[in-house]
Amino acid sequence: MTETTPRKRLGFFTRLLDDVPAGTRYYYAKEQIVTAERFGFDTAWVAQHHFHADEGGLPAPLVFLAHVAAETTRIRLGTGVITLPLENPIRVAEDAAVFDLLSGGRLDVGFGTGGTPSSFTAFGLESAERGAVFARHLQTVLDAWAGRALGGGDRLYPAAPQLLDRIWQATFSVAGGERAGRAGDGLMLSRTQPRPQDNPNATLAELQNPIIDAYLHALPAGRAPRILGSRSLFVADSRAEALRLAEIGLNRGAERLIAAGHKVAGNSLADLIAAFDVHVGSVDDVIESLSRDETLERVTDLVFQVHSVDPPHPLILRSIELIATKVAPALGWAPQEKFHARRFGAVG
Repeated sequence: MTETTPRKRLGFFTRLLDDVPAGTRYYYAKEQIVTAERFGFDTAWVAQHHFHADEGGLPAPLVFLAHVAAETTRIRLGTGVITLPLENPIRVAEDAAVFDLLSGGRLDVGFGTGGTPSSFTAFGLESAERGAVFARHLQTVLDAWAGRALGGGDRLYPAAPQLLDRIWQATFSVAGGERAGRAGDGLMLSRTQPRPQDNPNATLAELQNPIIDAYLHALPAGRAPRILGSRSLFVADSRAEALRLAEIGLNRGAERLIAAGHKVAGNSLADLIAAFDVHVGSVDDVIESLSRDETLERVTDLVFQVHSVDPPHPLILRSIELIATKVAPALGWAPQEKFHARRFGAVG
């Protein structure tokens, strides 16, 4: 097993899915990231989702992160991901360059090809074109950040060559891992992913370790690996409270999937926890559960999100505290700086 880094970084990934108006969603997410910084987290991530409030609630991640940057000082801020085929690549390059300067160099940039096929129509594209458009747009972003001449001879101002070393690629596939490694980019592994038809009971580690192998094999000599392992994690002061909220959230998620034409195996809470690859329970429960995930031994970045349990906001703040003070240290993480412990929303 390849050792990747002497110190893992701890991250928090927020999805903006609270059942409240959009402005309140953004306030909650900002408060969660501010809390994560206070408890020593190294990184915070948000995803871009267009149009569908139940999928992510945030079409403009760099605008949101600029607001968060003004209220934080240390935590790194990342996109996981920007759906690049749906963006003007020069605008993305410009916004990212300005944001990185204003935030003191705290931006990490994850790019992806985009999730919801129907979103492409409003942008005048077909979902089937996403791969080719992504490749073309990514090259434009790279040229812009590097200060190379763009169409007409103009060059980006300000150029941002420092961002070339902070690109991450999200993927479900071995080919995608190899592509990210060959480019020298960071590798983003999802909190869950579809099982192949010939191995429907595969563990997440069985699917993701080959992706890591391909990534490390393709990585240029001397290039330090960056491997982000995202996991669904909700930890509460009592197992009963955690499972009660998990049953509500996971059933809600299953209903959305079924309505969209997908199948969900089983209908018990245990079935749903397995189907969604969720780690949920007390501190001891989730440490035991996460310790069985072999992938996490190899990642450089442990990143936790409460999706798709989606508990109430005060308990997300409490979960952040328990992760930083109990769970992550048991998995080998230590904060770079001392933080002022403050207890939020305790139950049980």
